[in-house]
Amino acid sequence: MITRTRTNTMAMGTITAMHTDTALPAASLLQLIWLASPALPVGGFSYSEGLEAGVDSSRVATEKEASDWLTDQLQLTLARADLPVLARAVTAWRANDLPTLHALNAWLLQTRETSELRAQTVQMGRSLVEWLRNHDGIDAAHLQTCAALEPSYPMAFALAAASTQAPVRDCLLAYAFGWAENMMQAAIKAVPLGQSAGQRILARLAAEIPAAVDAACQLPEADWQAFSPMLAILSSQHETQYSRLFRS
Repeated sequence: MITRTRTNTMAMGTITAMHTDTALPAASLLQLIWLASPALPVGGFSYSEGLEAGVDSSRVATEKEASDWLTDQLQLTLARADLPVLARAVTAWRANDLPTLHALNAWLLQTRETSELRAQTVQMGRSLVEWLRNHDGIDAAHLQTCAALEPSYPMAFALAAASTQAPVRDCLLAYAFGWAENMMQAAIKAVPLGQSAGQRILARLAAEIPAAVDAACQLPEADWQAFSPMLAILSSQHETQYSRLFRS
């Protein structure tokens, strides 16, 4: 468990306080849209995060089952692990709190229960760091620190988002929606489904994301978890699955 410090306690207060109705500067809004885009060259399109194994085992065969699967994943994994850690990481990057950043990244890597899921977050994290090297506005020392972490994707995303003027909540909304778009596309390919079905799934996820983000911002550190044993089992089975479209 990550030790809570005085800085971290202050950071959690900031997360709550930054939920305001103040208009986000256009440059920051566009940067968040860019970071959430499926076109971001980090390889997100090549992963299904166990969904393909769910399809192969006949657990996901319809639009409703895919929608339920992804909604559960949002609530059970993202909202209880990646999103609360991302919230803390954004404030830690802004405060240059390096011990907290190291601890957060180590915790995230430990929550990846299979080699595929760990490889995914590390590959996407490293790819995002390389992308950030070619863009202005990222502190060079922070970039070097992140690269040395064996960065998970949420930590690299937090670094990119921290360079904007966006409140923490908006950073989490962008991250969650980017995840939702990638996973919706994975469902379309793996089940398979049509584009209209995919858009209905995305609409449901978009409706669920704000509450998931708010819950993540308020979640005490002692309640952080990524306990999804069946997902871990399916991910392990996917490693030796005969025919695969995705890397996870």
